[in-house]
Amino acid sequence: MFLKKFFCILQLFLFQFTLMFASDLEIPSDADFWSDYPNEELARFISENMSDEELLAQIFMFGWSGSEPSQLVMDWIKLRSIGSLKVYGWGTDNVVDVARSVVQVQTAASQTRFKIPLYIATDQEGGWIRHIKGATSDTPGNLSIGASGEPQDAFYSGYYIAKELRAMGVNMNFAPTVDIYSNLNSSVIGPRSFGSDAENTAVLGSSFASGTLKAGVIPTAKHFPGHGATRFDSHGRLPEINISKEVLENRELLPFKYLVKENIPAIMVGHLCFPEATGSKVPATFSEYFLQDVLRNQFGYKGLIITDDMKMYGATIYAGNLMKSFRMAIEAGNDIIISSTTAQLNEDVWTQNLAYMKKSKEFKDKVQSAAYRVILSKLQYFKSDNFVPIYPDVENVTNFIPDREGEKFFLNQACKSLTVYQKESDSIKITETDSSKIMLAGQYEKFIRAGQEKYPDAKTFYYNYSMGPNETEWTSNRFYEVSKNCSTIIIGCANEQAVSVAKQAERLKKNGKRVIIVSMLVPTYFMNGEWESDILMCYSYSPYSFKAVFSALSGEFEPNGCLPLEE
Repeated sequence: MFLKKFFCILQLFLFQFTLMFASDLEIPSDADFWSDYPNEELARFISENMSDEELLAQIFMFGWSGSEPSQLVMDWIKLRSIGSLKVYGWGTDNVVDVARSVVQVQTAASQTRFKIPLYIATDQEGGWIRHIKGATSDTPGNLSIGASGEPQDAFYSGYYIAKELRAMGVNMNFAPTVDIYSNLNSSVIGPRSFGSDAENTAVLGSSFASGTLKAGVIPTAKHFPGHGATRFDSHGRLPEINISKEVLENRELLPFKYLVKENIPAIMVGHLCFPEATGSKVPATFSEYFLQDVLRNQFGYKGLIITDDMKMYGATIYAGNLMKSFRMAIEAGNDIIISSTTAQLNEDVWTQNLAYMKKSKEFKDKVQSAAYRVILSKLQYFKSDNFVPIYPDVENVTNFIPDREGEKFFLNQACKSLTVYQKESDSIKITETDSSKIMLAGQYEKFIRAGQEKYPDAKTFYYNYSMGPNETEWTSNRFYEVSKNCSTIIIGCANEQAVSVAKQAERLKKNGKRVIIVSMLVPTYFMNGEWESDILMCYSYSPYSFKAVFSALSGEFEPNGCLPLEE
């Protein structure tokens, strides 16, 4: 008993001794990222011994698209030691190629002076936004999770999405989206949101982030301070969101404040301004008020602050050009600056900001502080017991994508979220026994195929997702003519053009036909009280959602989802 007590006291003494003298550690000049020293001390050593070029490159994140990274991307790694890369959704359809590319870029990073691994990020929100396609799960998405209303659905959505990313070596996901769906006319956020209730969004977003972390991937909450109260897209302009400071604090900021308390490791800032609340039209990306006063000081946030794509007009229009937007983002306190396209090695965004580091000590200190936080976060992550392997197992990627357990979950979640918004009888079930009397219409072939599995003799009518005014009018009239002899019409509608076709279906209802409108993606087109048809909402174009729709219509279950929007 005495010896046990003695050793406990000795361990406590040694721990305190280590803390007292940790700051006096002498780290040898040849130390690198993998050297065995306390994270804080090693991060400080590396950032203090980096060249200006290495410091600046460490806080850059450039994108690659296509089946493999370009030579320019490889040059940024080998010649500049860039800190992070993002996989965009243009041509990245082969999950094996993605994994192989991750091995390629991480191998190059391991051969740089400090051997710092890369953060490899993507946008795999689920639902509408899914940058790495191919065999990855096409999930029902956030608004569907909001309709089921269960935190465990958010957790497992984040978990299974992240498991697939893990198999490819992608270690950071720009999700969850915790923007409040407060502007029902918004087509920017729409089904990317969990709904219009701030507290529910906070809980569901936190659960999604927890599931992501469980799989070893870093979640990133976005778009701070909140993109849901505008119908304008920051890709094309700087949205001005005119809400009061009180509304901003109690609605838009609430999920972020909640997630900070839950130790979210990364937050993405949107190119948005709130002139009524702040008295300024400075975008949040460049705002010390939002990044320092609110996020760092009021909320006590310790994690990484990451910009949205700086190529978006919401940033460059205000700053004047890309070089200035990078500089202003760094000065405001962002830690990682993103560009969707990879800059040339001699572009102003590099040369001018590098020159400014040598001219302005204050600017260099900002860059060095950001680089320190990035390196420290990497040390804490890659030296933890739960991180994405730096080199994915390329030969076995297809064994994990799509995730087999995830497939079962996403179908179940789609069924739970399915919402009967309006019906004329006690059940949404179709009673027509002759499937040749059923019309299946929609903008997605997979929707029609899902219907044919239940109703093999049904007539079909496919119409385009993107239609001009003339095509919309022609399609609407043609649909009416080919559907007149059917007794039941099921029409899938995903956008505003589909509304015109659905209105022709309403004419058929007046002629005694049964019409079922299946609302996909944004549900607001059918929330105005003008419709007489049965309305079923599935919130996505996921094959799991379509399977759930026709399972419900054939009577396999009665949908119990709730519309996650305030009417």
